[in-house]
Amino acid sequence: MQAILRWTCASAMLALATPALAALNIFATVPEWGALAEELGGDKVKVYVATNALQDPHHVEAKPSLIARARNADLVVATGAELEIGWLPLVTQQAGNPRIAPGKPGHFEAAAFVTMLEKPARLDRADGDVHPGGNPHIQTDPRNILRVAGPLTARLVEIDPANAAFYQERGKAFAERFGAAITNWERQAATLKGVPIVVQHKAFTYLIAWLGMNEVAALEPKPGVEPTTAWLSEVLALLQRQPAKMVIRAAYQSDRASRWIAERAKINAVALPFTVGGNAEAKDLYGLYDDTVARLLKGAR
Repeated sequence: MQAILRWTCASAMLALATPALAALNIFATVPEWGALAEELGGDKVKVYVATNALQDPHHVEAKPSLIARARNADLVVATGAELEIGWLPLVTQQAGNPRIAPGKPGHFEAAAFVTMLEKPARLDRADGDVHPGGNPHIQTDPRNILRVAGPLTARLVEIDPANAAFYQERGKAFAERFGAAITNWERQAATLKGVPIVVQHKAFTYLIAWLGMNEVAALEPKPGVEPTTAWLSEVLALLQRQPAKMVIRAAYQSDRASRWIAERAKINAVALPFTVGGNAEAKDLYGLYDDTVARLLKGAR
C-alpha cells in the first residue's frame, strides 16, 4: 500500500514539474485573420486580434498594449499589401521579437497568396490613399479566405511541427466546409450579377468581382478622401443618368454620405459587416458572408 502511495505521489509531482504544452500565440491584425486562425488552430492556438470591426483598419494607433502583445507572439497574421503600413511595422519593431520580423516564419501576410486587384498604374499621393500592391480588402471575397487557409495551415505546421497532424486535419475540414458554403452563397446571390451599385469607399472591389455586380460610382472622390456636397451632387447627377439599386458602405464608416445619396437618388443604403464582428450576425466567417449576401439581396429589391 505504501509503495502504491509513493508511486502516486511521485506521478503527481512529475505532472506538476512537467510544463503543459503552451498554445501558439497568434497576433492577428484584423478580425478576419483572427477568425481564420481560430478555425485552423482550434485549442492549439491563442489568438489576439489587434483591431475590431468598427475600426478603420487603415488608421490604427501603435499603442503600448499592441506592442506588449506582439512581444510574446509566435506568429503575426496580417493582410499585407500595406493595409497595416501605418502601424504594424512600428509595433513589430518596438516589440523586439525576432520571431515575427518580416521575412521570418512568424510573419505571415495573406495578400501574398491571392490575385490582387486595382494595382495603380502610378503612385501619387494626389490620387488619395492608394496601395502600390493593389486593393488590400481581399476578405470581401470568401474565395480569398480559402486561398489563404492552405498557406496559413502550412505556416502553423512549420512553426509548431509537434501539432502538424492536428493543423492539417483542421485545415482539410475547413476547406471542405467553407468550399461548400461558398457554393451555397454563389447560388443564393446569382440574381446579383450585373446589379448596379454605388460604393462609399473602394472597399468592396473583391466582393463586386466575386458576385459580378456593377460599380457605377464611388462616393469618395479619391480613396480615403471624404466627399464634399459638391462632389456628392455630381454623383447624384450621374445616378440620374445611370441609376443604381443601392449604395453600400462598411459598418465602421459613417453613414452620412451614403444616407445623403440614398435619400436623393431614391436607392437603398446598405451597411455591410465588412469583417467578422461588423454586426451581430457576422459572428464568424460563415456569419460574415451569410449576412453580406442577405443584405445585398434585400438592398437589390
